[in-house]
Amino acid sequence: MKGKNTMRKLLAAVLAGTMIFSMAACGDTGEAPAADDGGDAAAESSTDDAQVSGKADASQKLVIWTMAADMQQFADKYVESHPDVAIEVVVTAPADYPTKVQNALRSGAKDPDVVCAEPQSIQTFIEAGFFEDLNQEPYNAQQYAENFVDYVWAAGQDSEGNQRCISYQITPSAIFYRRDIAEDVYGTSDPEVIGEKFATYDSILTTGQEMKEKGYRIFASTGELGFFAGNEPWIVDGTLNLSQSRMDQMNTAIELYTQDLTCYVDTWSTTWYQAMNGPIPLVGDEVDMWDQEAVDAAAAAAEGETEVFAFGLPSWGVLTLRDNAPDNSGKWGVCQGPTYTFSGGTFLGINPNSEDKDLAWDFITFCTTNEETLDWWIETSEGDVVSWIPSIEKHRDDENEYYGGQKLYELFLGLAEHIDYSNVTPMDTECNDLWNAAIGSIQRGEMTQEEAISNFYDQIESTYPDITVNRE
Repeated sequence: MKGKNTMRKLLAAVLAGTMIFSMAACGDTGEAPAADDGGDAAAESSTDDAQVSGKADASQKLVIWTMAADMQQFADKYVESHPDVAIEVVVTAPADYPTKVQNALRSGAKDPDVVCAEPQSIQTFIEAGFFEDLNQEPYNAQQYAENFVDYVWAAGQDSEGNQRCISYQITPSAIFYRRDIAEDVYGTSDPEVIGEKFATYDSILTTGQEMKEKGYRIFASTGELGFFAGNEPWIVDGTLNLSQSRMDQMNTAIELYTQDLTCYVDTWSTTWYQAMNGPIPLVGDEVDMWDQEAVDAAAAAAEGETEVFAFGLPSWGVLTLRDNAPDNSGKWGVCQGPTYTFSGGTFLGINPNSEDKDLAWDFITFCTTNEETLDWWIETSEGDVVSWIPSIEKHRDDENEYYGGQKLYELFLGLAEHIDYSNVTPMDTECNDLWNAAIGSIQRGEMTQEEAISNFYDQIESTYPDITVNRE
């Protein structure tokens, strides 16, 4: 056992993966700007990293801060019909973005006008007063509530139910599987039938064994399970809630690893992406899957290869697989996983200090409630799933040829309707990172399961001294 140093190493790896995940969820990001010193100077310091849409002599200017490069496309679209407006979009790396926003808005900066956030930072931003109340005049956001997927609308509210930000996306998690492998092993690729193979953690283990018997592997990485572990709150009435669902996640991840049912590669690694497109070398559990050089060396020495059956990803995985698996076009299917959860998404709110709030609100509604805009985005993104129900309903029968003609909007709307946002807590990101680090320490043999859970409790008590931890 390597003790605390090992845990620090593992946590660092998990946090790095979280940052990469954020970029994957939101699209490519720009270079991280230098540290800000707050105020209007902070806003001005980021202009070198900005792109401006519209005419240089436009009579109005809107400034948007975001982690999502998607906003540049929305800005370009907006100025097409608003020639008197120029929009400056500043894209910041996820690791630097929260500090950048906090430094600027706490000092009363007037820019940005539009503040974007991900679910991990929404409540922190709301509690800090970084978002205008959109239920008040002249916004009256509540008029749109019934047309948004419930969990997305709830995610943008403060503790009193006032709307503070809105997202144009839904991001429910699902299982993305190879139809050709399903046909080989089960004689069918029907999403409902394959969904039963992933309906519970026990059925996932059974599916893993059946795949191995046929020469395949169910997942490239046990990290796939992490996208389905958030269907119960981490904190309940001020007490840490280590639920049975999360214990099942841990136990299944350990079993998949020890029974040689995955490919021993890390999520977001080069090999993980390669597994989407075709065979990869079959390496053993002796390889350090968190060390890409070690993985590459083991792959070079491997005597066999395998193909991966499935990937667990949120709905934006539609784009991830499309872009990384060109050779498997038409071979993918999507089905429900073991729980109803979501991950990622870009939410838009208004800086209370902005001097262009009306323009900021017009841009937000343009991105989130304008059906012409949303039709354009569905076509442009080739698979992103919007949160405006009338638009999803309009496209629910669209067939995605890359996914075997499957009606993905219908599927993702159904999954999203089961998500309970009350399960989300502001501590989720930190708790998930520490929990995944605990799972990794067990897989690597640095700790027993009992030691890893005890260390997890220690980390929670250290990070959140006000949270009660009941050790069992």
